[in-house]
Amino acid sequence: MRIPKRVAVIGAGSMGSQVMWRLAARGAEVIGYDRYAPGHDRGAAGGETRIFRAVHLGDPGYIPLLRLADRMWDRLQRETGFSLRRRSGCLVMGETASPAMRLLLSASSTHRLDHEVLNREELARRYPQHRLPDGHTAVLDRMGAIIRPEASVQAAATRAEQLGARLHRYTPVREIAPAAGGGVHIVTDQGTDHVDTAVVTVGPWINTLLPDLPRTVDVRRLISSWHLPTRHDWFAGGAPAFVRSTPHDCYGLPSPDGISVKLGLSLARYLPVPDPELLDRTVRPEELATFRELIGELMPDLNPDPIRLSVYMEGYTASGNPLVGHLPGEDDIIVMAGFSGSGFKLSPAMGEIAADLALDGTTDHPVGFLAPAEAGAV
Repeated sequence: MRIPKRVAVIGAGSMGSQVMWRLAARGAEVIGYDRYAPGHDRGAAGGETRIFRAVHLGDPGYIPLLRLADRMWDRLQRETGFSLRRRSGCLVMGETASPAMRLLLSASSTHRLDHEVLNREELARRYPQHRLPDGHTAVLDRMGAIIRPEASVQAAATRAEQLGARLHRYTPVREIAPAAGGGVHIVTDQGTDHVDTAVVTVGPWINTLLPDLPRTVDVRRLISSWHLPTRHDWFAGGAPAFVRSTPHDCYGLPSPDGISVKLGLSLARYLPVPDPELLDRTVRPEELATFRELIGELMPDLNPDPIRLSVYMEGYTASGNPLVGHLPGEDDIIVMAGFSGSGFKLSPAMGEIAADLALDGTTDHPVGFLAPAEAGAV
């Protein structure tokens, strides 16, 4: 009889909960650790809604990963019975001549993604809540969807436990140390566990737990801001989620109750977080100026005064590509970090990939360009 591989998952949030689910589904002995509990609001998974989109602003190498994620989101919903994702479509808007939009349009056609290009007049007719400046293009991603992040994290973690995983809640891991002869020691305040492999998915705490990463993860403080429409038909046309690329660099989603709209900004507007345990969760009036400017220019039918504000953390790399793979020089430690604000939609795919790496040592999915030691991604 084959002895199940013993795998630790450090961090049971956006990525870790999905990793636990996929490992448990494949018969591993899974031990999870989280300094809080699945669905908490201290990392990057909060705010009620996140965007899924197949039309990608960036490296086309993500397209097969997004296709895998699309299938895995459906699978998680079937297994748990929860409605975690709603197809809403997603509008992606930006300067037509910008490199990002040119790449998006080219890749969408080449890979036959289900999309539609809308000019200014067509956008105004179908989605009058949005303004499109001269020289900009809108692309409707018909596969776009709205994900419920907290519910998704809890659903994946619960499913993992149903399949036999054990999760130590409110148990910070203090050290991850390679063991002589193979395997990994996991040190907590309650003692030390020995496992065959460790998957590290601690989000903003990555620099604290793995200070010798070959590439830096820049932890930033982000603000989500909720706004009420000033016209009753703002949600007409299905109110798809939306992303604005350079020069506006913002995104938005209708709230699940159909009452307000959540807005967020880009990395350039986020303050650094020196210590994730000391996150400043107070939003000052001057921090709302950019939201007001964007609303006035692009969404004038939203009230610029927010009805709710929340603060979260995310980890960014210089390239915008996450770190996914074995820690250099350590065959028994796998890292998933620095998803740069766009990782949640990929999380179930990353769960499947991490399970491959932990159980088989490799994966057939195309993630070589995301390897932590990949020099070209620095």
